[in-house]
Amino acid sequence: MEFLILLLLGIVAGTVAGLLGVGGGIVIVPMLVWFLSHYVEIPTTYLMQVAIGTSLATIVITSLSSIIAHHQRKAVRWLIVWQLTPGIIIGALLGATLADKLPSDTLRIIFAILILFVAAQLSFLPPPAPDRQLPNGLGIGIMGTIIGHISALVGIGGGSLTVPFLVWCNISIRNAVGTSAACGFPIAVSGTFGFIITGWHINNLPAWTSGYIYWPAFFAIVPTSLVFAQLGTKLAHTIPVNTLKNFFAVFLAGVGFKLLI
Repeated sequence: MEFLILLLLGIVAGTVAGLLGVGGGIVIVPMLVWFLSHYVEIPTTYLMQVAIGTSLATIVITSLSSIIAHHQRKAVRWLIVWQLTPGIIIGALLGATLADKLPSDTLRIIFAILILFVAAQLSFLPPPAPDRQLPNGLGIGIMGTIIGHISALVGIGGGSLTVPFLVWCNISIRNAVGTSAACGFPIAVSGTFGFIITGWHINNLPAWTSGYIYWPAFFAIVPTSLVFAQLGTKLAHTIPVNTLKNFFAVFLAGVGFKLLI
C-alpha cells in the first residue's frame, strides 16, 4: 500500500511539474509530510526537513524530463536560465542550511504562506506594464539568490516564484513555465546536496536515509514522475494561456490552505 501511494504521488507530481514548471515540490512536500507521519517512524522534529530534502532529490530527476520536453517545444529561454543559475546555487545552499536550524512546524507555516502569496499575486495583481523587462546584472543575480534560497528552504523546484517573476517581466506564460523548469535543476541539485550535509549528523532518522533524504520514497516517486512530466508538458502547450494561469493560482491556493489547516 505504501509503495502504491508513492507511485500515485509520482504521477501527480510529474504531471504538475510538466504542466506548471514547478518541479512538483508543491505537491510532493505536503503529501510526503502526510505519508511520513503515517507510514514511517520518524521524529516529528525532523518531519518537514525529510519531506523537503526528499522532494528536492526527486526534482533533480523530474526537472530533467520536464526540461527536455519544454526544450523540444522551444519554450526554454536559456539565456535567462544562465543568468539566474549562479544566484540560484548560492541561495539554495543557504536555504538548506537555514532549514536545518528551523523547527519543522515553522517550515510548514513558511511553505503555506509562500504558496498563498504567490496564488494571490497571480490572481489579483494587474497585468505587467508593457515596457517592463528583466533586470540586468546584479538585479537578476539577486533575484536568482532569492528564488534559490526560498525554494530550497521549502523543498520546491522554484516555479512558484520563477513563473510569476517571469510573467511580471512580460515573459509569456509558456516560456515562463519552460524556463522555470530548467531553473529547477540547479535549485534541486544544490538543495539536495545541502540537505544531505546538514542532516548527516542526525542519528535517529529512519533506515535508508542520507542526511534528510529518504531514499525509499525517492525511488518510488521518480519512475512515475518521469513519465508523467511528459504528459504535463503536452498539456501546458495545449491549454489556453489564461486557463493555465488561473489553474496555477487555484492549485497553489488549495495547497497553501491545506498546509495551514
